[in-house]
Amino acid sequence: MSNAATTFASLDELAKHLRGRLDEKKYVLLFAYNGTGKTRLSMAFKEQGKKTVEGDDGNEETTRDTLYFNAFTEDLFTWDNDLEGGSDMVLKMNTSSRFFLGLKELEMESRILPFLHRYTDINFYINYEKAEISFFREIQDHTIDSIKVSRGEENIFVWCFFLAVAQLAVDEQEAYDWVKYIYIDDPISSLDDNNAIAVASHLAQLLKSGNGKIRTVISSHHALFFNVMCNELSKAERYFLSKEASGYVLTDTTDTPRFHHIALLKQLHEVAESGKIYTYHFNILRNILEKTATFHGFKNFSACIKKVSDDPDGILHARLVNVLSHGNYSLYEPQEMLPENKGYFRKILHDFMNNYRFNPELFPPEPNQENVNA
Repeated sequence: MSNAATTFASLDELAKHLRGRLDEKKYVLLFAYNGTGKTRLSMAFKEQGKKTVEGDDGNEETTRDTLYFNAFTEDLFTWDNDLEGGSDMVLKMNTSSRFFLGLKELEMESRILPFLHRYTDINFYINYEKAEISFFREIQDHTIDSIKVSRGEENIFVWCFFLAVAQLAVDEQEAYDWVKYIYIDDPISSLDDNNAIAVASHLAQLLKSGNGKIRTVISSHHALFFNVMCNELSKAERYFLSKEASGYVLTDTTDTPRFHHIALLKQLHEVAESGKIYTYHFNILRNILEKTATFHGFKNFSACIKKVSDDPDGILHARLVNVLSHGNYSLYEPQEMLPENKGYFRKILHDFMNNYRFNPELFPPEPNQENVNA
């Protein structure tokens, strides 16, 4: 379906089509604006994986094949705020969902924490009998129990809970051996662009850690997240989904850039001028270099790096971009670049912007540049 658009009369038809594509591909990536029907599509996909079969006891039972993350996943967790006492606030789990199958035996705390501590410093413990989660925070040598975490921290916790379950499925753990597909819809709706890069990178690492038996659909309205996933899962099929009067239109995006590169360049220009350059900024720079190389017909982003006398083939700078854009970056404690790497970053960025001419009025020098050499 390269460079073509196909119209589907219903989301059920589209879901069936995606299942067919996943017979051939490991990953399908969908970009769609809010209101298009992404969440409803994920549910239609999930419903098509349900089957009613006869169990060992002769009774009918329903089997499933899709582990999904969307707005309904977040609804499996609800707060009990202890309105009378105000001191015992817990997050309750709807354990009637198969999502929570066999939690106690799987020691979920130890599986969730490594994901969670990439993003926040909160801790938690699970009361499996009551299906409750209590949060606490350690400040120096003091522990604050039964805290009500922020909405953003709650969303991150639910996402990390899902990641831990997805890891079990990818690792073919027996409790999740029913999972044939993973469908993820907008996992980062509350995160900004910088954090979107880290979330996408972490998710790609998890998906690629398996043996490829599980097939995955990821849909998002977040342009940067979509493009990072395209880079990380380079062989995925990529589509733009839109809603037209005729139905749902699926268009193959091939390698067409779908993010606001000017806005990203402005951000990189500003941090280069201010000196507040963090390790994840190399991810953004690499993303722009790759899309520019594709647009100009080059096979590798290194073609967009200016050759200099001490690096005539651009090998050193290309290698730096390659290495420094693959770190395991923390959202909670972003790491500032070392001074030497800041120098490399500025040079690669400024040479790129001079080689590929952009409107200079969009990139004025900062009035206070006292930190430029930091």
